[in-house]
Parts: sequence; C-alpha cells; structure tokens
Amino acid sequence: MAQMADAQSEARRIGEVIRQARVLQRRSQAQVADALGYHQSKVSRLEAGRGTGDVRVLREIARVLDIPLQTLGLAAGSEARPTDPETEDMHRRTFLAAGIAAMATPATPATAQHALVQALLPGPTPDPTGQSMDPAGLRGRVTTVRRLFCTCDYAELVRTLPGLIGDLREAVGASPGSADLSGLLATAYQTSVSLLLKQGDHGNAWLAVGRAMAEAERSGDPVVLASSVRVHAHVLAREKHTGQAITLVRHTADQLTGAYDQRSPRYLAALGLLLLRGVTAASSGGNRTASQEFLAEAKEVARFVALDRPDAWANFSLTNVALHEVSAAVAFGDAGIALQAARPLMRRHIPVPERRAALWVETARAYSQQGRLADGYQALRIAESCAAQDIRRPAVRELVADMAARDRRRTLPELHHFSRQLGVPA
Repeated sequence: MAQMADAQSEARRIGEVIRQARVLQRRSQAQVADALGYHQSKVSRLEAGRGTGDVRVLREIARVLDIPLQTLGLAAGSEARPTDPETEDMHRRTFLAAGIAAMATPATPATAQHALVQALLPGPTPDPTGQSMDPAGLRGRVTTVRRLFCTCDYAELVRTLPGLIGDLREAVGASPGSADLSGLLATAYQTSVSLLLKQGDHGNAWLAVGRAMAEAERSGDPVVLASSVRVHAHVLAREKHTGQAITLVRHTADQLTGAYDQRSPRYLAALGLLLLRGVTAASSGGNRTASQEFLAEAKEVARFVALDRPDAWANFSLTNVALHEVSAAVAFGDAGIALQAARPLMRRHIPVPERRAALWVETARAYSQQGRLADGYQALRIAESCAAQDIRRPAVRELVADMAARDRRRTLPELHHFSRQLGVPA
C-alpha cells in the first residue's frame, strides 16, 4: 500500500511538472500531443497524475517540452540507457524522496489567512471579540459566515472567521458537553475548510478538517457529522485520494439514507450535499459508475427538499444536482454533454452567487475543451459578474492561463488582458 501511495504521489508530481512546462510555453494539450504523435487524452491523463510506466514516453515529453530529465525522475546523459528500468526506478525514488522532504516543510501562510490559521491551531483560545456570546447570537454569526461563503465574499469571510472561531472555542470551554455549541463550532470549521480549498491552501484545509471532525463527534449530531465528512471527502478528492473519498461518502451516506419523507430539511440537505461530494470525487477519479449512482441518489433526495438560497444552512436542490451533472461531464471530458446539460440552467434563476458562478466556470471549461476559447472567455466574464472574488481563486486563474496559452496567435486580446488582470501568465 505504501509503495502504491508513493507511485501515485510521484505520478501527480510528474503530471504537474508537465502541465506547468506546457502552460509556460503557451501550448495546448492537443499541440503537445501532435508533437508526440499521441492522442490528446494521453497528455491529459499524464497531467492529471494518472501516469505511465513507459519511460520512453516521459523521455519524449521531456524532449518536446524541454524539461530536464532529472525533473521527471529520469537518468540524464549517457550514464544509463533509456530502457534500463532499474536505473530509471532508482532515479524516480531519489526524486520522490526529495519531493516528500519538500512537502514536509510547512508553507508560510499568506498575511490575509494568518489569523485564520492561528485560530485553527491548538493552544490558548484567542482573545474574545466582545460580540454576543449567547447561543442565539453565536448561531446568528455562524449563519452570517455561511452567507458570506455563498455570496463569495471571501475577503470579509477570512476576516470574520477567526474571531467567530475564537468566541465559539471560549463558549465551548465554558460549557463543556454542549452539543449545540460544538455543532456551531464544527460548522465554522467546515466553512474554514471550504474557504481554504477555494484559496488552494490544502495543507491548512487538512488542519481545519481535523478540528471539524472532532467537534462534530462531540456534538453527536448526525447532520453536523455528515457535513464534516463531506468537507473531509472534499479535501481527499482534491489531493487525488478519490477512492478513499468515495468510500468515505458511501459509508456515511448508507447510514443516513431512507425514510426521506420523515426527515427534516436540514437532514436531507446535509445528505444530499454529501452525495454530491461523492459525485465530484467519483468524476475526478474517472469512476463513471459511482458518479452516476451518487447522482441518482442525490436526485431522489432532492424530491423531498429544496434549500436554494444564500442564507440557507446548506444549499441543496435539484438545481444543485443538475450543476454537479455539468461538472461531472466536464471532468470526464464530455464537453458536448456538459454544455447540453448547462443550457437549461443558464435560463434558470439560481439565487446563490457561488452556484451561479460555478455554472459559468464549468461552462467555460467545457468550451475550452472544445477549443472554443472566445465562448469560454465570455462564460468566464459572466461568472465574474456573478461573483468577482470567485474568479480570482487559483483553480480559475489556472484555467484562464491555460486558455491564454493556447491562443498562441493572440486572436483574443481581451482574453490576454483578462489573464493579466488576474495576475497569471498570458
């Protein structure tokens, strides 16, 4: 198992090296594939970290993209033959060890996130903010941070969360055993996970997940626990541990399913969102069967509940299920199916800005997969009008950089201007 995990980690590292080299050279996956004589899907699989056991393929990619052989864990020069698998494996292991050592060094948190990270760390409770500490007041403040996330006001959210977490920690310490307060603190930690993932800070997202799971267990509330499991699965999927994420969602959902007509909206929304996280994990891992199963179950739950507003504790409805169908199709590379599924949603009122932006970002990805860069750019500008801060998160900036790199003749100057606005290489 350890060897398999090492191999997966190395494949992901190599995939990221290949992707960065391609983007910096302003070349599309299709262009690189043509130069190699392969289909685009092969380059896509490599960049996604799904690897290859053929060192000759890696050597060809290194040649085409001018990547130093050592960076891909390959032997350089004439001291080893390209077909010598033992030598190549030795070099791969050397660079794997170096990569693990680098990952073990904690990253310095950005200034804007420093207070949040400090609030997540164990130790003394931060100084109280002086705001309301009664349960009703704390519950209202938790609702506020959930709304800030749904409306994509990430700047205000990162300023608000540390004080709320500090006050909740103090309240829990003053009333040990309070299930309600532990549930509120778990929800604040869950929101922290979601925010940190939006910002691409996976390391601190793991820290927040641990805190969320611990408080959820103390609360004894299955709804709060399901929500903490959901963000745990989200981090696992982002780190490419999709099999573990699917198993975690499946195991938890199996304990919550049934008697939907007798469940509260809050319960059903938590279950529905958990199932949709299973869709995301399965589709990102290339598991079509699991993705379709989770989608079917989520649709069934959505027959009994619709919480689709920015101030809802958990936003779940048939609209959200349909959005995940679009996202799954994009993940599988089925751009035509994704656009077909997205069109009815474009005409539908989606009250949650974060969800509206997600629709147009996924539409942009689908257009990009088809090589329709102008349409993709227009979709991104619509997404920006829905939620300006959401467009500036790393995943979207990476998409814009990739699209700009593929427009080698600069036929879309507005796309390149947009790329510069976002601070990514155009």
